[in-house]
Amino acid sequence: MKKLVIIPTYNEIENIQIILKEIFSLNKDFHVLVVDDNSPDGTASAVKRIIEIYEGQLFIEERVEKLGLGTAYIYGFKWAIEKEYDYIFEMDADFSHKPQDLERLYCACEKDGYDVAIGSRYVKGGKIINWPLDRHIYSKGGALYTRLITFMPVKDPTAGFICYKRKVLETINFDEIKFIGYAFQIEMKFAAWKLRFKIKEIPIEFEDRKIGTSKMSGRILKEGVLGVLSIQFKSLFKNYRRRMNVKPSPHKKYPHSLKQF
Repeated sequence: MKKLVIIPTYNEIENIQIILKEIFSLNKDFHVLVVDDNSPDGTASAVKRIIEIYEGQLFIEERVEKLGLGTAYIYGFKWAIEKEYDYIFEMDADFSHKPQDLERLYCACEKDGYDVAIGSRYVKGGKIINWPLDRHIYSKGGALYTRLITFMPVKDPTAGFICYKRKVLETINFDEIKFIGYAFQIEMKFAAWKLRFKIKEIPIEFEDRKIGTSKMSGRILKEGVLGVLSIQFKSLFKNYRRRMNVKPSPHKKYPHSLKQF
């Protein structure tokens, strides 16, 4: 089974080589695709300096500017589908997601039969370390707000540590995924749930980044609040599942032009 971890990066020079080495040290046959948004700190160059060490396992795609988390993941999803990976993971570069938990997410899909496995902070056994009080309030309040508006049975809807079976990403119509921040994570889970894929939340210990700068902003928070309302509004139309369930060919070539996003 081919497994690909997608790591979007913007100014992660302090973290990227370390986390890549930890993933590969697991010896669990994970491949990694770094999608870098032209980081001015040289993140892409840091990846290239070690790419020969992990030939055939480590890949990098560079975009010409910072276009947002959601578009980076969609770029990676299309790349993974084209390369026929069976399990595709989302993961941050800043060690808030622990590499050793990748295997737990994989087992939930491969052995337990789930289609989507979410590394969750808010199920029993989940934990957050080193967050200030305001971040706890925003995150926990946002999760509750999302569940109340969408009725989606996911306790950590903004989680960014996820394993998808390829069939899930082949089924979702990426043209209908409109958001790039926290709302992107919600919209992807909502689409998978509405398309009746089996979702499992796996408890993880989430630790705030120790190195580098958080990408959180007021604009991203606003997108999350308004995005949830938009996502639910769209779902009220009878053709929602038909619009979302547009299956692309896994062999279809996608252009490297950024206009698709």
